[in-house]
Amino acid sequence: MAKEIQTFIKLQVKGGQANPAPPIGPALGSKGVNIMEFCKRFNAQTQDKQGKILPCVITVYTDKSFDFIIKTPPAHALLMEYTKKQAGSAEPNRKKIGSVSQDIIRRIAEEKMPDLNCFTIEAAMSLVAGSAKSAGFNVEGY
Repeated sequence: MAKEIQTFIKLQVKGGQANPAPPIGPALGSKGVNIMEFCKRFNAQTQDKQGKILPCVITVYTDKSFDFIIKTPPAHALLMEYTKKQAGSAEPNRKKIGSVSQDIIRRIAEEKMPDLNCFTIEAAMSLVAGSAKSAGFNVEGY
């Protein structure tokens, strides 16, 4: 018989760097989840992605056990990584911080495809291009 789900918790944690400090500790502690067990399991699964921001959806069951799913990094974080920028523009409609090629947009879209609700790579590229424009990039071809 399947376990009964109590709640879902959504967090963004750096890969391999989960610890009981906020925001992880208070979010899990208030639901009665073993914080150290989550930190150990998360760090073990994300050793190859050190320092990358990884969204995580934690399913908490009524018996206080849990499962979690690690998703791909946000499009904004991938854009900053590929373009080697530190942050996006404070005024993306006025101040541009650089330009992004179609090749980079395609690579990010292919990497994020499992977590997007798109059926084609072109639709995923359009979503990533929108994120790039919101971050202050000029997108070639859009």
